Amino acid sequence: MIVGLETGGTHPLAMLPEILLFAGGLACLLGGSFTPRERQWRLRIVAAAALAASVVAALAAPGPETAFQGGFAVDIGTTTARVVAAVATLLILGIAGDEIGGSDRESETYALLLLATTGSLVLAGAHDLLVLAVGFLLASVPLYALIGLGRTPRAAEAALKTYLIGALFGILLLLGVTLLYGLAGTTAYPDLAASLAQAPRPALVSGVVTIVAGLMFKAGGVPAHFWVPDAAQGATGTVAAFVTTVPKIGALVAVFRLVTALPDRAGAAVVVAALAALSMSLANLAAFGQDDPRRLLGWSTVSQVGYLLVPVAVAARSDLAMRAMLLYLAGYALTNVAAFAVTTALPQARDLRDYADLARRNPLLAVALVVALLGLVGTPPTAVFVGKLIAATSAWDGGMAWLTVLLLANSLVSLFYYLRWITTAALHGPGTNLARPRPWSTTIAVAAAAGSLLLGLLTGLLSRWMSGTLLL
Repeated sequence: MIVGLETGGTHPLAMLPEILLFAGGLACLLGGSFTPRERQWRLRIVAAAALAASVVAALAAPGPETAFQGGFAVDIGTTTARVVAAVATLLILGIAGDEIGGSDRESETYALLLLATTGSLVLAGAHDLLVLAVGFLLASVPLYALIGLGRTPRAAEAALKTYLIGALFGILLLLGVTLLYGLAGTTAYPDLAASLAQAPRPALVSGVVTIVAGLMFKAGGVPAHFWVPDAAQGATGTVAAFVTTVPKIGALVAVFRLVTALPDRAGAAVVVAALAALSMSLANLAAFGQDDPRRLLGWSTVSQVGYLLVPVAVAARSDLAMRAMLLYLAGYALTNVAAFAVTTALPQARDLRDYADLARRNPLLAVALVVALLGLVGTPPTAVFVGKLIAATSAWDGGMAWLTVLLLANSLVSLFYYLRWITTAALHGPGTNLARPRPWSTTIAVAAAAGSLLLGLLTGLLSRWMSGTLLL
């Protein structure tokens, strides 16, 4: 559980990382109006500087405490989300250097990336239902524009679908906030458990279900997952990597906080466990028949939400839950960015068969792909393996053994469609679309894959701290 927070504080630098990112987004937006197209790469430097500064500010921030009359929490969950989201967005800026450098939408893309990251971090630190709603809106609105910047029929369809689903589940989230406020008479998390102790259970459960369902839009999980494969397939590689990675960070930390803030009778743990089971199972089944690599990764990210929700379901029952979720998020962010960077390095390879002979033509990129895909399965020594193992342990420790079994079974089942891609890359074939991979995307793919391995090795060595027993 996220505990040890001082209430009522208003530290002037409590939200400095978010302020830096928001200011960086505004600077990119305004600077793009006065910067020639051939020099808009300078705004990429501005965006990278804002992200780097936010990481430094996050690590230097005081805590644990709450700020702005208890509406925003600064603790290990917030700090981890800040660092992971900023590092992931920095890597994605490297992908953007190949894909959108010199385009007429370069500055707008950087601005929207920073604004959406800011919204995700507000979600992660939200300690009040009203702040949660504000963070949801700030994280959602830039996504619609980002997906549509591809300016293709497929991107337009994905943007429209994302907007419609986002609007629907945004309304559901606001409805849930209204219900809980009406029942509790407060929106502050520390007061919810006591205020809702005697609330009518049907209304209480309805409020919880609608809020969690709204947050599933940001996380990309069932039942609000339909936009994810379309966005991954139709958007640019830069945007696809971002929307399947960074919004999840804020949304999942937000769900974790909500589960721990509500009384047991609200049924939040049961709701989250059901969504975890549905997300991992349905997405794995849908991924089996996918031939487009980005659409396959889109369904893969939906299944990953299911795995990430497993420790959230036992947030109030297991001391391992928070650590498992945060480690899994860090490993997933690196691994998912690596996978999408490979697809962006080879933009013409839009079918799994196009990856034939990759191992011979570009061994380095092939190794990065193998590490990323096996990492998403949860193969040692990647960081996702350690995160998934501790997540399974936390579910068992929290009394949901069936969820542990389902997590392990789905991980085994997912190996099938990841191996389809890996074996294709290893086989000799025409590989006509594999010439001249983009250099920056290749570098990011290799760096992110190496980061996943390094993080997995480090956390394996430190697993005694993570779980109280030596797991590796």
